[in-house]
Order: sequence, then C-alpha cells, then structure tokens
Amino acid sequence: MSDGDLLQLYSARILALAADIPRIGHLAEPQGAARRRAPLCGSVVGVELRLKDGRVADFAQDVRACALGQAAAAVVGAAVVGRTPEEVRRGRDALWAMLREGGEAPAAPWDGFAALIPAREHPNRHGSIMLAIEATIEALDQARDGKKAAAT
Repeated sequence: MSDGDLLQLYSARILALAADIPRIGHLAEPQGAARRRAPLCGSVVGVELRLKDGRVADFAQDVRACALGQAAAAVVGAAVVGRTPEEVRRGRDALWAMLREGGEAPAAPWDGFAALIPAREHPNRHGSIMLAIEATIEALDQARDGKKAAAT
C-alpha cells in the first residue's frame, strides 16, 4: 500500500471517529451480548444491549480494533439506540453493499459509515469494519430469543 493510499484510507474523519467512540463500557444487566473477532487482524468488538418496546434502549461496547473498526464502532454507538432490529439489519446490509458492491453510503442514521468508503479498495479491512454491527445483530438476536447473555 502506497503512502497516498494510507493517507486516503486513514483520513482525518476516520481518525476523528476512532478517537471518539460513544457508549464504551458495559451494562449491568444486558439482555443480549456478543463478541466478534476479525481473524485477519485480531480486532475484537464486544457489545451489550437492552431492548424496550422492540427497540434498542441501552447499548455499550468494548472496542479493541484498528482505526477502521473503531470508526465503524463509533458510527454504530452513535446510531443504534432507538433502532429496531430490522433497522440495524438494514444498516448492516447497506454497509456491506457499500464496501463489497460499490453501493451508496447508507442512509441516516447510518450515514456516518460514508467515512469508510475509501476502505472499499481494501477487502482485507472489511472484517474489522463489520465487527460492531455484526456483534450488535447477534446481541439483538439473543435479546429477542430471551437468552440471558454474559458480559463481554
């Protein structure tokens, strides 16, 4: 990867998102929790959440990832509260289409993922970018199924 490619990939916007990840920590009694790891780079994201009336009511995350994974976790942390599981799935699908199929950046509230458009050209980074939203969906499935989750 050339220096120019690195500068484009690790833009000021991505680094700003990575430096300010919301909802870091743990919940006292999560209804759902999941931990995802990207085998290629070793990035790990754990999430915990609670639902109320079919929507994410509370959310916490533990992020040990590269700048791209951290930036994606920042977008998830800022957007997820108040969302239904289906809205989160649509955000995940739009992010995946943006990265793998050259699709448009996701619509609000997931529009922060647009900062990750330069990562399209780096498929080896896609796993880290997907961690936070994939872990969130897994935790949502646990909460829906009534499985008591352990803290991540």
